[in-house]
Amino acid sequence: MAFILLFAAEVQEDLQQGIDWYNEQQKGLGSRFFTSVKEQITRISKSPASIAIRYDEVRCVKIRDFPYLIHFMIFPDTNTVKIIAVFSTHRDPQMWKSRL
Repeated sequence: MAFILLFAAEVQEDLQQGIDWYNEQQKGLGSRFFTSVKEQITRISKSPASIAIRYDEVRCVKIRDFPYLIHFMIFPDTNTVKIIAVFSTHRDPQMWKSRL
């Protein structure tokens, strides 16, 4: 059974920043980045518990071909998953932790 996905307000900005940056590097690369993000979000919605806990109760999954992680938490009582951040592995992890 698929989980209901909730997104922190900042996730849209995370995605747009990544898309914009990759499009500046190479035309169409932002679209490839977004496609890879969507693939992993689909994976998360189907089987979130299969992804390891990385920090406290926060799980992280790598985005294929890009140095980004999707940070999320599972709330089994409500059958929901909250996506907290889509974050470059080159950035200070303390930045997304403030979202908890």
